[in-house]
Amino acid sequence: MKKITVYVPESAVIEAITPAYRAFKTANEFLKASGKKPLFDVEYVALKKTVSANDGEYAIKIDRVLKDVGKTDVVILPALYGDIDHAIKANARAIPWIQQMYGRGSEVASLCIGAFLLAETGLADGKKCSTHWAYYDLFRQRFPQVEIVDGAVITDEGRLYSSGGANSLWNLLLYLLEKYTDRGTAIMTAKYFAIDIDRNSQAAFTIFTGQKDHNDKDILRAQKFIEENFQEKITVDELADMLNTSRRSFERKFKQATNNTPVEYMQRVRIEAAKRSFEASRKNVAEVMYDVGYTDTKAFRDLFKKITGLTPVEYRNKYNKMSIEENGVGYKA
Repeated sequence: MKKITVYVPESAVIEAITPAYRAFKTANEFLKASGKKPLFDVEYVALKKTVSANDGEYAIKIDRVLKDVGKTDVVILPALYGDIDHAIKANARAIPWIQQMYGRGSEVASLCIGAFLLAETGLADGKKCSTHWAYYDLFRQRFPQVEIVDGAVITDEGRLYSSGGANSLWNLLLYLLEKYTDRGTAIMTAKYFAIDIDRNSQAAFTIFTGQKDHNDKDILRAQKFIEENFQEKITVDELADMLNTSRRSFERKFKQATNNTPVEYMQRVRIEAAKRSFEASRKNVAEVMYDVGYTDTKAFRDLFKKITGLTPVEYRNKYNKMSIEENGVGYKA
């Protein structure tokens, strides 16, 4: 039997705790139905015998407290709830235990913003990690030694795993299921829970918020100019001149403040505008492309897919509000 230990954190998110338990338990049922022995022994562990989740809406009964767990095969770290600093402090006593389990050979998998708890252990230093796209900036500020993989649904670093935001946690659980059993069992479990087993990017769900959580007034001024004039041809030299600085100095400061180069930032702003247009209008791809400042169809398509993970047509068909409301499906071209 493979021991799956789901750590139920203080400041727990119920929606991130039960999937791990249910996924492996359900896989056991499929294994038994196919004439095989159940493989997984799943348990909830925590700092105390009962843990409240969300705003106290749920009380989770714990199988064992951490001090009674000396060895396990897999440690699952679900998403944290509420204020991140408060949540990490509330779970500080679990950090040495997670480190100890990893040191004894356990694999460790974080779900969504459970990545903050994983990173707090130091085990992910110098490695890649995934988390919810809305927390990228906060994660980078707090853990500069860990490399966030933009848009990734699953990150595998040997015995350390992490998932992207929200329902991406199911993709990581299915990934682990396939690794521990076989493709057929993972597919059956995915079908049972109606999960797209091979989704590999959360980029289409990312909302670009402008990365303004910094105190550089000059860079904020440049960002505002880009956002108000993105339809026009803006050059990096023009932006540097506007701030009375050299291009090299401007590019360095911009990257430091926003984690994007000026060109990348302009691209993100334009693609975000294109996404909004595809979602709310009946404009075709060419019309949207010209509206946001592009004239080369291939360049626009390639950039759109690089940032969102979908082609412009795929994105429009999937997220256009009018089409979904009227037909329940997207339109083709």
